[in-house]
Amino acid sequence: MERTCRLLLFDLDGTLLRSDKSISDKTLSTLGQCREKGIMIGVSTSRSEQNSMTFLDELKPDILISSGGALIKNGSNYIYKAEFSETETRDMIAMARTVCGEDCEITIDTAHTHYWNYKIDPRELDPSWGDTIYTDFSDFSECALKMCVEIFDEEKANILAERLEQCDCIRFSDGYWYKFTRKNVTKENAIMRIAEAYGFGMESIIAFGDDFADIGMLEFCGLGVAMGNAIDEVKDRADIVIGSNDEEGIAYFIEESILK
Repeated sequence: MERTCRLLLFDLDGTLLRSDKSISDKTLSTLGQCREKGIMIGVSTSRSEQNSMTFLDELKPDILISSGGALIKNGSNYIYKAEFSETETRDMIAMARTVCGEDCEITIDTAHTHYWNYKIDPRELDPSWGDTIYTDFSDFSECALKMCVEIFDEEKANILAERLEQCDCIRFSDGYWYKFTRKNVTKENAIMRIAEAYGFGMESIIAFGDDFADIGMLEFCGLGVAMGNAIDEVKDRADIVIGSNDEEGIAYFIEESILK
């Protein structure tokens, strides 16, 4: 494949992470070889920064886009942060409860913490949640990067999206969760900021993903790669489809297309 690649950019869940939430040794090895060729490694995820880093001790990405594009980090330096004010955050929580019911499940990402009000402690179901904090959100007073709401009724989800007109809304495919970030805060707009900061074009970026929130960045970058386990909507709009996250799809693609 004849292209100059400056940045490899990966979604986490269903893409860089296998089903057991680990990165394979083979994938880590091939990414290490890419670094030796001067290619930067980036992660672009809807997870919070704190939660993302639970999985990235070995990889140590050069670039981290977290909370769906609301936070961009270069090494230890923040490039961009798109927060809702404390008042805006409280109003968003109140509106979610008005539309979806007082007992609806909500998560909030701040710059440093992931908060939740689940009825079942998520750490009991999945230890990879790490140091998240329970709150009932009754007196929440922090600035949010992202709010997620579990909404089983699509009509209510549409109503909430209309009322939160300052937000972009995207649904996750593996359940009934909807993500709300500030308007125009998306993975693809975060990538544009990175390209501007480093002085290279979109054609120099290869992006990998599997879910609705990845479609924009796959179409935006020079090459959009869908995982074999991706939803059909992602496969249809990607440039190519590779093996699944449990089949070393990323490693084999890199070996054949970049390291040869």
